[in-house]
Amino acid sequence: MAAHIERLGRLLYDRPYVLLSLTSLFWAGNIVLGRFVAGKVPPVGLAWVRWAGSFALLIGFAWPHIRREWPIIRANLGRLTVMALTGIAIYNTMAYWGLQYTEALNALLIQSTGPLLIAIWSLVLFRDLVTPAQAAGVVVSMAGVATILTRGDVSALAAIRFNVGDLWVLAAMVVYALYSALLRLKPGLHWLSFLAFTVGLGAAMLTPAFLAEIASGRHMTLDLTTLLTLAYVVVFPSTLAYLFFIRGVELIGANRAGPFFHLMPVFGALLAILFLGERPQLFHAIGFALVLAGVFVAARKGRTPAAGPAA
Repeated sequence: MAAHIERLGRLLYDRPYVLLSLTSLFWAGNIVLGRFVAGKVPPVGLAWVRWAGSFALLIGFAWPHIRREWPIIRANLGRLTVMALTGIAIYNTMAYWGLQYTEALNALLIQSTGPLLIAIWSLVLFRDLVTPAQAAGVVVSMAGVATILTRGDVSALAAIRFNVGDLWVLAAMVVYALYSALLRLKPGLHWLSFLAFTVGLGAAMLTPAFLAEIASGRHMTLDLTTLLTLAYVVVFPSTLAYLFFIRGVELIGANRAGPFFHLMPVFGALLAILFLGERPQLFHAIGFALVLAGVFVAARKGRTPAAGPAA
């Protein structure tokens, strides 16, 4: 069994498009389930369980690498702390808080701002310019997202009402886009060392807020549904998706990886068709085609603009 897992890992390791597509699939499920258990699991508790559980899964595999690379970790502690704060502690807590007050549809739409926000942070921090192909791909895939979310009636976007939860989700995306851009500065650590250390540090940062949430009287309702949801968020959108996303960005860069955020509404619709009995419609096919075309155009390797010094 272990040999099969190792062989699968080697097969995926240098395939960024597969890694980033699976990341979007796992994150789409996270949004839907995060909204589904919003009344049963408070936001900080969900974020804390997510990262504490992920750390528990990773630390056994990562410890030999962490021990060997501790001098590098110590020398880059400030950088790693910023990454843990943005990509682990702040982003997920804000997103789960927003899902207490908004619909999964709105959250998926807001997640589609990811490529634009990553491009802005890359420009601000590293003077990266978006290539014409990347800009065209983002526009085309955004059109596909709008087609899917509005069920083929794009004018329905005008009827979407945003609330305070949407602002929280948007703010969370701004923070996560910063984390995505900062992955360029990831120290030369083994991927297990990097992820386990930042996940553990992020969970530690969340612990005071988690204890305060419990003290305020907000507790989890533990039943089969919430336990299965917690198991999902620990394994798939946390441990596996973050491994895949970090490696995908390492291989093709944040700007080219950004358009894969647009696959989340696609996978959300597919999950609804497969598990909720929704019937496939023409707008699904049109939206899927536009998103896939946009991602393909934006993620193609082209001339990389010169990057300036890090801010």
